[in-house]
Amino acid sequence: MGDGASETTLHATAFGLGDVCALIRGPSGSGKSDLALRCLATQLPDLKLGAAYLVADDHVVVRRLGERLTAEPPATLAGLIEVRGLGIVTVPFRAPAEVALLVDLVAQEAVERLPDPWPVDTISGVTRPILRLCAFEASAPHKLLLALAQRPWESRR
Repeated sequence: MGDGASETTLHATAFGLGDVCALIRGPSGSGKSDLALRCLATQLPDLKLGAAYLVADDHVVVRRLGERLTAEPPATLAGLIEVRGLGIVTVPFRAPAEVALLVDLVAQEAVERLPDPWPVDTISGVTRPILRLCAFEASAPHKLLLALAQRPWESRR
């Protein structure tokens, strides 16, 4: 792939809201799929961006296109999400989606109260802000949806 284009597959989960998505990262069992499932079930009508949607679960193909990153599932996993205690479930999905935010799942004490500046990480040469969340906090899906909708890292540049 030329012109700054590249592709990598990551152990992660991606879900979107509006025209962007978040890439949720963490070790096996840390709550990536569970957090995405709760985001899918959470409605924040005042955001007026529509419902959250699954992009990919467990493995995410991330493509660099210039300065953009997009996420999509491998063909064999499209529309599938692991629901612990239930198994692999088929849900509607939408892909590709532009990656705007990285979410690192951490212990509750590692969640910053007021990240300023936002931490960042680079994937395939493209830098994105990181939101650190404790996946199993009751408010975690709301925090993630609000971050995607309001893009607070942009106002602090």
